[in-house]
Amino acid sequence: MPESLSTTHFMSQELKQLLNVISTTKKIDKNTYLFHEGTIADEIYIIKSGLVQVSKLAADGKELIIRICSHDDIVGELSLFSDDPKYLLSAKVLCSGEVYMINKEELEENLIANSRLTMEFMKWTSNQMRKFQSKIRDLLLNGKKGALYSTLIRLSNSYGLEQDNGTLINIAMTNQELANFCTATRESINRMLSELRRLEIIETYPSGKILIKDIAYLRNEIGCEECPIEICNIN
Repeated sequence: MPESLSTTHFMSQELKQLLNVISTTKKIDKNTYLFHEGTIADEIYIIKSGLVQVSKLAADGKELIIRICSHDDIVGELSLFSDDPKYLLSAKVLCSGEVYMINKEELEENLIANSRLTMEFMKWTSNQMRKFQSKIRDLLLNGKKGALYSTLIRLSNSYGLEQDNGTLINIAMTNQELANFCTATRESINRMLSELRRLEIIETYPSGKILIKDIAYLRNEIGCEECPIEICNIN
């Protein structure tokens, strides 16, 4: 299982301890869902092992992948402190594993009892919304090509392994999955990746992994603002 930039890396030990104390462990199987967009939100989840894809249906019915989450990442958190809470996104299991399941009401009660932890959690969820907004911005302002370049940069920030000739994205992705990050067709992603290979910007492998040989090119093409890594990642 590839390692990624952990979401809880940015949390205090006190908040992590609270989340651990009130959670229960649940096994998750490949191709099942933790939750579906629009269903009642009763729990949030911390991933212990496995891989979970968080996505949203676009207005035209296409799937837009928002995040690829792994060890210690939290999903379902955007439903906290809301009336009649429903999940805003869907969470599909890509690789079997386990999650820590936390009852939403119990977490809210514990946070209300500790204003400092409440503020910390709210700041963290605000960062999550900033990440979501930045991804939508990239898609709207830079088109399909910019969305692909942005996705490759974010994947490298989360799952990148530095090599002598570039940065290896240490997670296998199909062209269709990349297309779903960009609300594009698989055919258009095929063409864009072929062009990047021709320019020797990337190298692709039969395993589905991608080596970025010239990440500066991708950043220049989208006018990268050099956002901090806690915002510019795929988790």
